[in-house]
Amino acid sequence: MKRFFRRALIGLIALGVFGCMSAPVNRNPHADEELVPVQVDLPRYMGRWYVIANIPVVDERDYVASCAVWTLRPDGRIEDAVVGRKHGFDQPESGTTFIAKPGHGAQNSVWRLRPLWPFEFIVLTVYVDPGYQYTVRATPDKQFSWILSRQPDMSEEVYQSLLARLDQMGFDTPRFRRVVQFPEQIGQPGFHAVR
Repeated sequence: MKRFFRRALIGLIALGVFGCMSAPVNRNPHADEELVPVQVDLPRYMGRWYVIANIPVVDERDYVASCAVWTLRPDGRIEDAVVGRKHGFDQPESGTTFIAKPGHGAQNSVWRLRPLWPFEFIVLTVYVDPGYQYTVRATPDKQFSWILSRQPDMSEEVYQSLLARLDQMGFDTPRFRRVVQFPEQIGQPGFHAVR
């Protein structure tokens, strides 16, 4: 699993380098507007977050029950564990942990991950609700994004409100797919296909 996530991040870096040649065209009228990170209270932000929907990195779409677990370290960096079950609920949970460094002066919302030196992967927090129950993270180029929740399910009303917010930020929202968190979601419209 560690190898998978390392390959996924290396693939993301390659996509960043060659993104202009193969990235889908974002037709959102706000596509060129710069993303503005929001302020994050790191101690409140830590813990388990379930991936509700995403514009996935490489093979991320092959996983069910995906989540991120963030732990603040004494040195101010963050252990960013990514876990899930590849191809189905009958598979063991697996994952890997990266170390994220919140950007200095970036309101704790710009995380820099270095999966393989000298490459760096930047993820922004572009929304977190006041109760720290929902958050949205994305790459600065809007090619990848994650809608996360403290619970493995999310009401359709909240989900649609987050998509509307992302649309206003300039994301290509039709690219978002729901992540299967429960077996009964397999094969449902709008969810990633489970192979």
